[in-house]
Formats: sequence, C-alpha cells, structure tokens
Amino acid sequence: MTAASVIATYIIETSLPLARAAEVLAGEQSTGTFVRVERESDDVRARFAAQVESLEELPLTGASALPGTVGDPAARRRARLRLRFPLDNFGPSLPNLLAAVAGNLFELKELAAIRLVDLELPPAFAVRYAGPQFGVAGTRALVGRPSGAMIGTIIKPSIGLAAEDLAEVVGELAEAGIDFIKDDELQGNNPYTPLETRVKAVMPVLERYADRTGRKPMYAFNITDDIGRLEANHDLVVSHGGTCVMACINMVGLAGLEFLRTHAEVPIHGHRAMLGAIARSDQIGISFRAWQQLARLSGADHLHTNGISNKFYETDAEVLDSIAAVRTPLLGLTSTVPVLSSGQWAGLAHATYAAVGTTDLLVLSGGGIHGHPDGAAAGVASMRDAWASAERGEPVDAAYASSPALRRAAERFGPVRV
Repeated sequence: MTAASVIATYIIETSLPLARAAEVLAGEQSTGTFVRVERESDDVRARFAAQVESLEELPLTGASALPGTVGDPAARRRARLRLRFPLDNFGPSLPNLLAAVAGNLFELKELAAIRLVDLELPPAFAVRYAGPQFGVAGTRALVGRPSGAMIGTIIKPSIGLAAEDLAEVVGELAEAGIDFIKDDELQGNNPYTPLETRVKAVMPVLERYADRTGRKPMYAFNITDDIGRLEANHDLVVSHGGTCVMACINMVGLAGLEFLRTHAEVPIHGHRAMLGAIARSDQIGISFRAWQQLARLSGADHLHTNGISNKFYETDAEVLDSIAAVRTPLLGLTSTVPVLSSGQWAGLAHATYAAVGTTDLLVLSGGGIHGHPDGAAAGVASMRDAWASAERGEPVDAAYASSPALRRAAERFGPVRV
C-alpha cells in the first residue's frame, strides 16, 4: 500500500452539522453510499475512504442555497474543508482524479454550496504527465524575446476576415515588432477560412519577415477540434513552419490536451474559454487555482489568466491570484507562461508590473492594439514602450512624456492605471 494521497480543499455550506456534512462528502466520493453496506468493512474504509484533514468554519455570505438543497436554512453553516484521498483510489490519472474530487459531490442535496478551491497533488502525477514542453524559456527562444514582457495580440475582427486580409494584418503586426499573434477562440476550422487556408496565408508572410530580420513572430493557430483531428491539425501547422498551436482546453478536455501534448512539436497555447461555466460562481464549481494545475499537467505551455481592469467578471485580486497560481512551481514541471488578456492596453502596464513583479508574461492586447487611433503599429509601440518603462521603474508620467504612442493610446483608452 502507498501512503501517497491527494488533498482537495473545498468551501461548503450546509444545514447539517459541519462534521456530518464532511463525512457525507468524503463517503460519497470514496467508499461510501447513502447507507453502510456489508462489504464496506473497517479494513476497506481504513485503506480507501477519504479522510477529513481539517474543517474550519467560515462566516456565511448570505448567498442563496443551490437548487434542491435540504435542511433548515436557519441552521446553515459554512466551512473550508480539506479532504485527503488515497492515491490508490484512482492512480495518477487526471480524468479519474476529477471523478473523485469533482464528481457527484456537486449534486449532493445536503450541500447548499460546494466549490473545489485547491488541490495538493503528489509527485506521481508528474511522472505520468509530462507537463509543458516549452514554457517560458522555450517560448522566449522561439519568439526571439530573451527579456521583457512578450507582447501579443488577437486577430481582430475575431471572425470574418478573408485570407488576403488576414495576411495583410499579420504583415503589419510583424513589421511593428509584435512577438505573438493568435487566432480568436471563435476562429476554428470553419468553411469560409479553413485552418489550411489560414496557415497558407499567414506563414509565408512570417517566413519572409524572418528571412529579412532573423526573428519570426509566433502565430498560434486555433486547432481546436475533435480529438481525432488534433494530430492532423497540428501537423498541418508545423509542416508550413508554424511555431505554435492553440487549443481551447475545456472544449477538447484535459485528455484531449494531454493527447495533443504527446504529439506536439511546438508550444501549446492553452485558452480557457468556457471557464466561467465552472469557476464563476462562489456557490459551485472549480476555482481557477485548482483547474490551472490540471491544465499545466496536461501540457499547456501558455495559459490564459485574464488581466487587471478586464471586461469579464474577475476582480483585480482574483486575476492576480490566477497569475500567481500559474507562476507557482508545480511538481518540478517546466514553467507555464501566464497569458494576460481581456481589455488590456498600454495604460495597464505599470499597474500590472507593480502587482506581479515579473515580465515572464505574454500580454495580449486585442482592441488595445488594433483600436489604437494611429493604427495597429502604434498600438504595438504603445504596449512595448509602456512595459519597457514599467520594467525600468520609471514613473508613469515620464513614460507618457517620452512616448507619443502611449499618449495617443491614453486619449482613446484612458484613464491610465498607476
């Protein structure tokens, strides 16, 4: 028998006594059912039952109970619960781990709220899963940016560009000194601009630029598809000189991402599309801090974290926690690049750098680059100037005094964050 285990941390609410609710959850997700059965012996429970590691009561939030909850609302209490699951129950398998730590527990009517907020995984998972192949260092080497924030953008409009227009936009961005360009998550292998058409339009532009300058910006082609097509989509990109593929992790699943990782010859840009469906509610789901470990183990070289002052639901504190989570070492794996996106523009550089203290980031600015009043090239310049200034420790005012592109960006997107 191995002593290795997984510790899962939950926030729960219940009208049961907290210890009883913890026992119900632990039993349901390991050896138990709604009643003690004959062969659920003490020996079986000792070896395979999930164990309560700690239970800490927390203040109630006043949120409504999940549908179907039973018990007296006036008796409801809230707690942080840590459960220890024996690794023998599922082995170092992410799909089977999820069945244990995030399976039927969300349906338990005894729980008025249940959210998986963190995981502690044993080294066996890093033996089974290779994790990122390129990470920060490999991505920097491929884009030719040994230091400083890596500046990127998303093709805009997200969908609808003809192949010749796409090639023109990519050429303009390359000439402006962009490090990274990506398809939008909405741009898949669609009928009007199939993946092959986009690859054949984009890669000659980047190859010509690389031949002339010695530096080839990275383009992340969205190869999200049925699992059986991921390998062929990847091979299409690589055969034409592409240096990155993008997969929407929740659409292909962790098993699909890991399948792609076993075959990948280039970095995998991991998009978190649909994450809000499992992470947004405080009442139910899986937090980003827990989910990102699984995405990194499955092979994401880059992982979207959102950015401060974003257009989505996350607060700055939540975004910064997500960035810190991705940067936290995980079982000795290669480091994954945090990808900042959503409403990012040059005026957020100083505040972001002050908060995270690193430029080992891929900062994506879609509208903040394409919507610059002087065009996309000026948008790239504004981002580059702002991040370089922040890294040098200059005051914001000094940065804007020395950069016309920054000043013009502030006219369109301000106010500036300090």
